[in-house]
Amino acid sequence: MDFDFTDDQESLRDATRKWVEKGYDFARRASIVKAGGFSREAYGELASLGLTGLCISEEDGGLGMGPVEGMVVMEELGRGMVLEPFVQTLIASGVLSGHAPQAVKAAWLPKIASGESLIVLAYQERAARYQLEKCEAKAASAQDGWALTAIKSIVPAGDQANAFIVPAMADGQMALFLVERSATGVTTHGYGTQDGARAAEVTLDNAPAVLITLDGLTALEHAIDIGIAATCAEAVGVMDRALAVTVEYMNTRKQFGVAISSFQALRHRIADMKMQLELARSMSYYASLKLNAPAEERRRALARAKYQLGVSMRFVGQQAVQLHGGIGVTDEYIVSHYFKKLTQLEMTFGDTLHHLGEVSSRMQDTAGVFA
Repeated sequence: MDFDFTDDQESLRDATRKWVEKGYDFARRASIVKAGGFSREAYGELASLGLTGLCISEEDGGLGMGPVEGMVVMEELGRGMVLEPFVQTLIASGVLSGHAPQAVKAAWLPKIASGESLIVLAYQERAARYQLEKCEAKAASAQDGWALTAIKSIVPAGDQANAFIVPAMADGQMALFLVERSATGVTTHGYGTQDGARAAEVTLDNAPAVLITLDGLTALEHAIDIGIAATCAEAVGVMDRALAVTVEYMNTRKQFGVAISSFQALRHRIADMKMQLELARSMSYYASLKLNAPAEERRRALARAKYQLGVSMRFVGQQAVQLHGGIGVTDEYIVSHYFKKLTQLEMTFGDTLHHLGEVSSRMQDTAGVFA
């Protein structure tokens, strides 16, 4: 089996990496954090590279690429800890392409592909934790479609997005809807998140909505799995840079007249970080390759991947800080931001303990050994 990336995928990686290195350095990122954690200009630059249409069909104005290309891009964006929620663009592209009626696709997919519209998933509720089937949002039939009443929490760039994908209960079953931020009955309260990005509480009060699908739980699970795969790839990029910065620091920091990279105990810790990074990388590949598998197989695979990534993120982040010493926790030094990013990613779309439970509950009689 050929595990090499194609020339097109390598070109995509190179273009994204060059933008991150030249157009999204640490100083620019810090200025975006200071301005609120989201830059429409930076998001527009991603669109100008064609990335916002990455997984949208050519008929709808996109590039018609797939999960592996999404993984390649997310790794590179992770290296720069890009704040703009590109994960949400991949989710919206996948959900609308796979579950929406043709009229909704025609209205929104070209806008997503061009970067004109940012659509984000608004699914988290205070009482739900990570259980997707728990939903208190209500949808009622209205004269022109549907009206939604809901409170959704920690919505990425919720006060900046153009529209939301919202799960709500309709006639006793979960359905998925699209709600424009400018619609009547929609209010948002934005705030900064721990990693410097932006989120919002979104309140819907009989807000007009367009139906995406009545099979809402299936579509929501698909959306979350896209998010998990993208988050895994992003985390690999963050860990890769955290390890590189730590090695560079150890090669320059001297103790007792020699570089601390010569100390055997510290070299062993670097080796352990590298091992965790490569475990994470292989499971990220596994997650992306399983995105188009049947639902049960996909859900099981994504839970496995997120569990391993959670373990690796925690280990690599903590070791990076500890090997730097006191400077590793200062806001002025980049490694502290890698640590905060990894800590937040570990809890995104289900934390490590949650996915350990998912892996356990989805085990078959063979526990996967002979499956």
